[in-house]
Amino acid sequence: MANDDTYGMIDPSVGLDAEPLAAHVVSLLSERQTVNPAGARKIIFDYLVRASLSKNLFDPVQVMHELRGYRLTVDAIIDLYVPQAAIELGQMWQTSDIDFADVTIGALRLQALLTEATAEMPHLPAAGIRDVLSALMIVPEGEQHFLGANVVAAQLRRLGCDAAISFCETPKQVLARIIGDQPDMVLISCARAYPLDAISMTVQEIKSHANPVPVIALGGSIRGDMDGIKELIGVDLVTNSPKDVVGFCTKRRKAIGRG
Repeated sequence: MANDDTYGMIDPSVGLDAEPLAAHVVSLLSERQTVNPAGARKIIFDYLVRASLSKNLFDPVQVMHELRGYRLTVDAIIDLYVPQAAIELGQMWQTSDIDFADVTIGALRLQALLTEATAEMPHLPAAGIRDVLSALMIVPEGEQHFLGANVVAAQLRRLGCDAAISFCETPKQVLARIIGDQPDMVLISCARAYPLDAISMTVQEIKSHANPVPVIALGGSIRGDMDGIKELIGVDLVTNSPKDVVGFCTKRRKAIGRG
């Protein structure tokens, strides 16, 4: 009896050239391993950007499942892929490849994905809760980079901190929150130079009225754009690394006998 199952068989009449096929396979495998300058794998990065701009329904649970299928850790999704995708959207807007509505929708989708990724992180342990460092992430009035602030807050929570976000609150509201909540750390995000005068005044108000005075850090794309910005604003450190702020706060806490 003839075997009609031809799956996997090659028809000799086609004359398939093995060399182009092998070259194509090698090219695909190479593309899967290619990384961009930030360290994100191109095939995964391109998928995330396409998903954030897709005209179809965006399901953060499904996108998270796809990313995890590439064996990405939650850390990599939060620290690398979401921020890099947001940067790519901004660059595409600047080059007029997408419009402002696309950027806005894409950023909201990345925010939804970030929320989904954060939900997979372990919760803070109930034991020793008094030893958990608390942090307030501030996005000043007039600034719009809410996604970056949420990424930093997620990183802080992964480091074991209790993190909250102040988005576009007035300096008076920020001060009242700090006096009431008494966070160990205050992280201020700034992308442009014009809010620096208001930020400097807010820092001085915090130092004058908060008790105890929290560690105050300045970060964002403004970092490194001006000489002596740390002294100018009056913050304890200028950095884009939440680990640096947590480390600084931990050392100061031990030095004054609170840890």
